[in-house]
Amino acid sequence: MKIITWNCNMAFRRKADLVLAYKPDILVIPECEHPDKLLFKNDTPKPRDLLWFGQNLNKGLGIFSYCDFKFNVLNVHNDSFKMIVPIAVTGDSFDFNLFAIWANNPADPDGHYITQVWKAINHYDAIINGTRTILVGDFNSNTIWDQPRRVGNHSALVKKLEDKGIFSVYHQYFKQSQGKEQHPTWYMYRHKDKPYHLDYCFASADMLLHLKSVEIGDYDFWFKYSDHVPVITTFDNALYSDSRG
Repeated sequence: MKIITWNCNMAFRRKADLVLAYKPDILVIPECEHPDKLLFKNDTPKPRDLLWFGQNLNKGLGIFSYCDFKFNVLNVHNDSFKMIVPIAVTGDSFDFNLFAIWANNPADPDGHYITQVWKAINHYDAIINGTRTILVGDFNSNTIWDQPRRVGNHSALVKKLEDKGIFSVYHQYFKQSQGKEQHPTWYMYRHKDKPYHLDYCFASADMLLHLKSVEIGDYDFWFKYSDHVPVITTFDNALYSDSRG
């Protein structure tokens, strides 16, 4: 199973082929336009299922399936967390919960970015488990920006998830520490000398056992299309066989 998140910096319809070349099963695309505007080229693979959330028709959160997985928003979904969406992913061989994330809510005086994720994981605490759980997307945060007196900074979020048995696939795969990432996912103003790591995939421990690879897109290719690069997470096929016992 391959899950890719990429903040496409709008106009996904013109850029989809770039990321579809990696043959994802699931795409999580912040800054994606509304489905009515997704007029793909004729030869562009079409999703088998999709969800979209947002108020700006040019810039929302898109979630796409390119395999047999189907999406259903969980009944506990709270609209106040505008771009953090709990989704039941179901398929013939494997079911799990996916939290699609674009941490961006300028209307919240408590905080626009990591505060949104912190509030959401506390609200959804009962369904964020150490089994069959993925949180993936643009978190707009990093430990380097922790405000020690603020409840729910990036480090606190990571610890809360780890206490539940949920870990960043990038940090597990590359054996790196939060805040010391060697592979940026965002380049401010698309400048190579302003790199940061803001995009993540967190997976429960049972799924991490089947982590095959993590790839971060190369700046020299992707900067022409977005200020972010993709985060590509691949799990081996034994993930499915384990789910059948």
